[in-house]
Amino acid sequence: MTLQDVSLAPVTTDVADDVAMLNREGIVGRKGAFSRDFAEAMREDMMAAFWQAIQRPGGAVGRGPRRWYVEIHPEEFGGFVELTTHPWVDAMCRSILGPDYRIVEIGFDTPFQGAKNQPWHRDFPSPVDTWRDRKITSLAFNLTGVDVTPDMGPFEVAPGTQYDDGRDWKHEMFPDRGIWDRFAERGVKKYPQMGDISCRSALTVHRGTAHPSPIARPVLVLGVDAPGAGHEALHDLMVTQDYHDALPAQVREHLVCRVVETLVPVVQKHDIEGLVMGED
Repeated sequence: MTLQDVSLAPVTTDVADDVAMLNREGIVGRKGAFSRDFAEAMREDMMAAFWQAIQRPGGAVGRGPRRWYVEIHPEEFGGFVELTTHPWVDAMCRSILGPDYRIVEIGFDTPFQGAKNQPWHRDFPSPVDTWRDRKITSLAFNLTGVDVTPDMGPFEVAPGTQYDDGRDWKHEMFPDRGIWDRFAERGVKKYPQMGDISCRSALTVHRGTAHPSPIARPVLVLGVDAPGAGHEALHDLMVTQDYHDALPAQVREHLVCRVVETLVPVVQKHDIEGLVMGED
């Protein structure tokens, strides 16, 4: 069975409450947005891509001990169309980023046994639109490839921190260790199940936690920008002409990519240096 064969659970496109929660908390989730079969096939795609990427320079970027991030081509994820056309995903993008939102990133984060607590961080510096005007200009959608348990290094987020200024933090992304208690007091660990999806501002302060489990925890990441947010410069999505021609118009009009004759391995540009060594 391929991902294209998997039926998706019906979902309403009324996202008013979800938009309100995202603006308030910096993160919101939708339970059971996809079937477990979809999530299982997604996990297989991610792990296959990981073992290919880890063997080539720049294919897998360290995000701390025993933790890697891999960017992939849309064609390497069989559920790309189903994800990017999902009514909830589209409605959240339109509501937060506007009708001309731009899909700029597809990849996945994978902690393995032995991964440590990451330092509290955000994924890139906050633009003035966010820290001054409280406007979210980019979104990250996450889909887990496993049912997350407490020993699987669950994602921990400090709700409401997406609007923190952060200009005095290291690289404008890493708050000083002296104020970590502020984030730890707010911290909420997330335990999504296969088929769940979350939507967050990548500026909401967060961290991956220690992972003693022998089971890897791959999580897919879809990055979407408002026009002008500029994060496509950190990525390099590529598709072949045949794949591009076969995409639904709804996807083509939002996807920021190069159309190439032959796909080449992704050499990642978004290396978050401060995560390489982990918390300690």
